[in-house]
Amino acid sequence: MRELTLRQVEVIRAVMLAGTIQGAATLLGVSAPGISRLVKHTEDSLGLRLFTRKGGLFVPAPEASRVFEMLHQVHRQMENLNAALGSLKKGEDTRLSFACAPSIAQFIAARAVRQIRQRFPDLFIDLNILKIEEATDYLLLERGEFVIMSSAIENAALVSEPLVRGRLVAIVPEAHPLAARDAISVRDLAGHPFVGVDPSDPYGAILARPFADAGLPLHHTMRGRFAQTVISLVRHGLGVAVIDEFSVAEIYMPGIVRRPLVEQAGMTIYAVRKDGRELSSFAEFAVTRFRRELQAAVAAPVPGQASP
Repeated sequence: MRELTLRQVEVIRAVMLAGTIQGAATLLGVSAPGISRLVKHTEDSLGLRLFTRKGGLFVPAPEASRVFEMLHQVHRQMENLNAALGSLKKGEDTRLSFACAPSIAQFIAARAVRQIRQRFPDLFIDLNILKIEEATDYLLLERGEFVIMSSAIENAALVSEPLVRGRLVAIVPEAHPLAARDAISVRDLAGHPFVGVDPSDPYGAILARPFADAGLPLHHTMRGRFAQTVISLVRHGLGVAVIDEFSVAEIYMPGIVRRPLVEQAGMTIYAVRKDGRELSSFAEFAVTRFRRELQAAVAAPVPGQASP
């Protein structure tokens, strides 16, 4: 005796509910002859009578009553399965935890999360903001699935995947004399009160590199731990700075002027995860959204940059 397929279960239940072949065909959106052939084939294959025909109606055969009870159960389980799959598709009762460096969190993260929310409207998103020295424990203790960092993390238990290479830019207060220039050199910046991040910090080292490459000593008049602090200090007229373009990737930023650096300098953004950990489909989608938003930021001209 052959086993029933899910299609046969669906058709037999439809005939039972509708009472006619045509009614079952209408319920399933298929042709009546196909339903009739499948019912006959099923009965022949099983060696059982499932229906009796009375006045053009298909009535469940008395001996098959237990079978139909089980068919109802199978169908209910299928409905439950489909409901669970639908919930999973929307992210219902599921959680996505990840983290970003402060420079990415300010603008890029919100844009990426907006895309994630549109794709998974019911997904709970837990976004953390971490410095690079905090990211290793976060990943190894599996508090989150991945982190978006401005540096690769040198740890054999972690995998750093480069996403995009971004630019470093100069920022000055709106009323600053350098604001009138189309591009600004680090040599010009070095002659003004300079705000930055400690060069012993991995992010600070990236921001200091253009000065080292130009053979210029770097003297900070002020330091902040995060890019947002540096930007705020510049906005309030307390100095000039070099910053990554992602930290200022907003169309309207009152109080500051962004200009391309004359010197070519950049920063690579990485998605870092624990080696051997399989990312959820939500996390994989999130990484692709971050890559897309980062690429879009790089493709946009720096305000003040001449059009190609």
